[in-house]
Amino acid sequence: MRKHKIIQLLVVLMIALVPNLLMAQAVEKNSISLNLKYFNDNNITHHLLVQAKSKIDGKFQTIPNIPVQFYIGTEADKGNLLGKSVTNDRGEAIIEIPPTAKSAWLKSPNQNFLVVSTATKQFDAGQGDLAITKAKLKIDTTEGKMITAKIVALVDTTWKPIAAVDVIVGVKRLGGILNANETQTYPTDSATGGVIAEFKRDSIPGDQKGNITIIATVVDNEKYGNLSSEMVVPWGKKSVYMTNFDHRTLFARRGHSPIWLELLAYTIVAAVWSIIIFLLFQIKKIKKLGFE
Repeated sequence: MRKHKIIQLLVVLMIALVPNLLMAQAVEKNSISLNLKYFNDNNITHHLLVQAKSKIDGKFQTIPNIPVQFYIGTEADKGNLLGKSVTNDRGEAIIEIPPTAKSAWLKSPNQNFLVVSTATKQFDAGQGDLAITKAKLKIDTTEGKMITAKIVALVDTTWKPIAAVDVIVGVKRLGGILNANETQTYPTDSATGGVIAEFKRDSIPGDQKGNITIIATVVDNEKYGNLSSEMVVPWGKKSVYMTNFDHRTLFARRGHSPIWLELLAYTIVAAVWSIIIFLLFQIKKIKKLGFE
């Protein structure tokens, strides 16, 4: 009887503890935040970028290795799937909007995107959405090294100029943008949706023909996303590539080192061997004297 009572007590304790254990396991998982961004690249390609973050130890941190799925529209349906990816070391995942989404893209001047993350051992499933209005950014030049940029957005079925949007105008350099002059950003006007920037980087180096790439860009606009437009112009200094491959230099390939360095090396080698040969002759003379 006592054994049965002990077993019953253990069963009751297990039933009471299991829900608490399950709740403790559920609490250990962190929620995840997905920040979705849209990019129009030179009015040719479009891509989406998502950054996964989670609040850990009171601070938001980027989360790598999170599987994500991108959708066009407001529902995570197979027919709306744009692609799948996994966040990298910076917690980011990127996909290009494929041609298969053309019919859904053309349905409306406004577009919605959705990103959904798969649950993992450490994090719950999450989702983020983004609504944008279709827009284009165009770049051009005028006399006197003036750069013009214009933003138009699709309203119903007509492309109309857009005012009060901040545009950065500059030159592409080393993965970033060097401003065309001292002005950081230009707001578009209401009449043409355009801006004008004077190019003042005359000493900037270009390629062998003096070509540089000028760029206009809109960054993280709430309504239109990220827009960029580029153009190649011959406004830079011509750069001529000089090589020392066939010249005698200190770090050249074998056989092309400086003559003075070769003479110094050969002189040292000759001096060392002369001393060795001299010592051998002296040893031979000493042995000969010993036999006498």
